[in-house]
Amino acid sequence: MDSKEIGDLGEKIARTYLLKNKYKILTLNFKRKWISGKGEIDIVGKKDSRVIFFEVKTRVDSGEQEKEFFPEDEISFKKQKQLCKLTQIYFSENKISLLTAHQIDILAIELYFDSKKAKIRHYKNVIEDVYPAV
Repeated sequence: MDSKEIGDLGEKIARTYLLKNKYKILTLNFKRKWISGKGEIDIVGKKDSRVIFFEVKTRVDSGEQEKEFFPEDEISFKKQKQLCKLTQIYFSENKISLLTAHQIDILAIELYFDSKKAKIRHYKNVIEDVYPAV
């Protein structure tokens, strides 16, 4: 599998996980370009009255005892800034107040092809946005 196929599989697993855990999925792959770059939010969801932006990171476990890195380690400071900017664009385009309760979560997924299983770690509210959640 190439990296796009692995990412697509991870996002499919993430959607299943979110639905199973009572999240409503609002948008998939929200992509926008702007003057200084481009970005994407993998999944926009909602639970209770809170809008949640999900960044999904997937990797295939090679079966090594000691892992060099985890999927969530790939979220750089630059990526965090992009995600914050994209949340603001999402709110603006959908005419939602920036004061709406929201957060940015990470879903780290490790694929184990030998056993045909996946391990999911859900990190909640891990990236601070410019606007505080109410």
